[in-house]
Amino acid sequence: MFTHVMIGSNDLERARAFYDATFAALGGAAGEMDARGRLIYSHEGGRLMITRPIDGKPATFANGGTIGIGASSPDHVLAWHAAGAAHGGTAIETPPNERPNGSFVAYLRDPDGNKLSVRTLPTR
Repeated sequence: MFTHVMIGSNDLERARAFYDATFAALGGAAGEMDARGRLIYSHEGGRLMITRPIDGKPATFANGGTIGIGASSPDHVLAWHAAGAAHGGTAIETPPNERPNGSFVAYLRDPDGNKLSVRTLPTR
């Protein structure tokens, strides 16, 4: 259904450091800057795009919004969480853990305040 997710950032280099580290922990590639100045991450058919807001106003995060990212193993979830926390992210909610449905999940806010969740697929 979705082709991409676009989020705003007030500091693209800070965002690049965070997302390059977290996507590397999941086996993804570093982001690329396109001709329009947007930072783009592509992995397994999905795209995350990060940009300065077109209207020139400060970027803000979505209250109540969460961007969910898939991981292939609990080790990848833990590596993602550690890389994000080491590169300006903020650990939120519970520590990385297994859920009753068997998925393993972790949450962070990126340096701009966007809420991210990485999880394995449920096993039950």
